[in-house]
Amino acid sequence: MQPDPPHYPLFVVITHALNILFLLMLGRSGLGVLSSFPKLYWNDGCPPGREWARFSRRAYGADSRRPWTSLDEEESWNPVVTMPGGKNLGLSRHWHFMTLHFWIATGLVYLALVFISGYWIYLVPTSWSLVPDAIETIGTYLHFELPEPLPGQPFNATQKLAYFSVVFLLAPLQIATGAAMSPSVIARFPWYAKIFGGKQGARSIHFLGICAFVGFVLVHTLMVVLHGLPKGLAKIILGSEQASHTLAVAIGSAVLFAIVVIHVLLTMFARLRPRTTQHLLGYVVAPFEGGLSRIFTSHQRYRRSDVSGYHRVNGYPPVDPGYEQMAADGFRDYRLPVGGLVENPVSLSLPRLRELGWATQITNHNCIQGWNSIAEWAGVPLGALLDLVKPRPEVTHVVFYAMDDKGLTEGEGRYGYYYEALPIFLARRTQSLLALEMNGGPLPIEHGAPLRVRVETQLGYKMVKWIKVVEFVDGVSAIGLGQGGYREDQLYYANAAAI
Repeated sequence: MQPDPPHYPLFVVITHALNILFLLMLGRSGLGVLSSFPKLYWNDGCPPGREWARFSRRAYGADSRRPWTSLDEEESWNPVVTMPGGKNLGLSRHWHFMTLHFWIATGLVYLALVFISGYWIYLVPTSWSLVPDAIETIGTYLHFELPEPLPGQPFNATQKLAYFSVVFLLAPLQIATGAAMSPSVIARFPWYAKIFGGKQGARSIHFLGICAFVGFVLVHTLMVVLHGLPKGLAKIILGSEQASHTLAVAIGSAVLFAIVVIHVLLTMFARLRPRTTQHLLGYVVAPFEGGLSRIFTSHQRYRRSDVSGYHRVNGYPPVDPGYEQMAADGFRDYRLPVGGLVENPVSLSLPRLRELGWATQITNHNCIQGWNSIAEWAGVPLGALLDLVKPRPEVTHVVFYAMDDKGLTEGEGRYGYYYEALPIFLARRTQSLLALEMNGGPLPIEHGAPLRVRVETQLGYKMVKWIKVVEFVDGVSAIGLGQGGYREDQLYYANAAAI
């Protein structure tokens, strides 16, 4: 039975306001994420100069005469536009994923009530005749006239198609393309990202989806104004066009003002108290991301023909003379100390390390900034190292310390260098490696020679390069600043890196 038109149920009013709040947060935080790698591609690999869109004046090329890394491409964007602004990828991601939970929850409640109340009849086309009616309605708008609504409904044909497309097509597409950028999802279901042309295709479609939302909001707002703003607000907020227009405008203005104030306060708080923000948002995001890390294992089996022709670099190689001498000697004198809470601490040469076992895999590397590329990695399964040293039962994490000096102050790092802690259950996964080779040859210096970590369900910052020491611990509170890694300590990244 069709509900009586044309008034809007209260749940439509409330979810409408929440959508404005959450979509604005998603858009601003999403731009904060984009600012870290302000380039868009249609193909994985992301070679410099092949992007279809670039939102930066900085241009680095594969033939650059000086060393450069992906971090050099980061932009600092105004906090009026991005959330929380500046170069703050870690907190932008926290805001984005936290808001996503509430936006999806709002959408699910809305959809449930839409079908329970019978309101769906106003949103879902039930006849193909609506398409030519919509075309005719657009023509009416172009003649600077206002079309009549469909008989017995609050919307005309164009509005109905637009609302249906946003609710049932655009919003799910944004969620689907967002999932196609998760390293854990891509690792577990390699076919899924291919639906969108790969991770970069999903990333580009996701950005275009944001643009579509912005376009819809602008046109929607214009239509409300053209149809009569006070009358429309009275009908939407108070349930009747005959209700007080003044009161409706006042309530609508107050809601918009509250949304702006919320954004200003949240942005200011994040900038003034970044560590507190990291912890508070982590209470929402961390369980979900940690759950993905536990549930999803890597099933990647790419072909050699899939290997990317270009693999970006993040991080500058160690400048220590001792490292340079080892590299010049082919790392013949390199030793890997492995200790901590283990029954059998060892110090391994590269030949001895190779004797523990060998595995080769072609997998998709995902950087937190947004770029990715496929490469072949070969090395020692981390599980074989665990079998050798026999971690004690209380061990929760294995910490990898690198040789590259990050300029940490005294007390910030056990060894004063880059470090990341990996949960012990991830170290036991089949495709978790200590890689010594890349693409059929020795591991290049810029990619971590002589030894680097590969954990294929995680983002790249967890995969420490130029490994100096491995330590097994019963918690991360005493490591660095206690957040679980250098990027978590210094840049407020999430400890789990599954999305």
